[in-house]
Amino acid sequence: MEADGVETVLRCYPQIYLACHLAHPRAASSPSGLSDRDSTVLGHLSESEPITAAHLARHLGIQPSSLSAILVRLSGLGLIARSERAEDRRTLELRLTAKGKRAMQASSVLDAERVAGMLARLSAAERKIALDGLALLARAARELAAAERKTAWSGGTR
Repeated sequence: MEADGVETVLRCYPQIYLACHLAHPRAASSPSGLSDRDSTVLGHLSESEPITAAHLARHLGIQPSSLSAILVRLSGLGLIARSERAEDRRTLELRLTAKGKRAMQASSVLDAERVAGMLARLSAAERKIALDGLALLARAARELAAAERKTAWSGGTR
């Protein structure tokens, strides 16, 4: 394996994605009634770690006004919680609700049954190692994104 692991991630991630990927349903035909855009927004939210609406709009590359309409819809459905940041009430923070988490999982681009089938092919010890490794990669991804937000914010590119 190469020293930095980049090649392994670039090779392995697409294999997992392609094996477990679902076709993207249209909002009218999806069980949850969510559009791809709705699902994308939900997929970028966490129950525990808030993200600002401004950062999410920048990250998704959409206008804040377009995101605002999506947030109103998702909030009305009880899928997200919107709150003012304590230290700056002009800043809107977003979190996924428990209902939103269920909807996000149901509308994920990954099929839960395929993921379960993939994990079932591993021994209990292998599954723990794989999931611990995936959690570590996800944490590093969140930290990278947070560092990029901090850099962008301090650089004046709000």
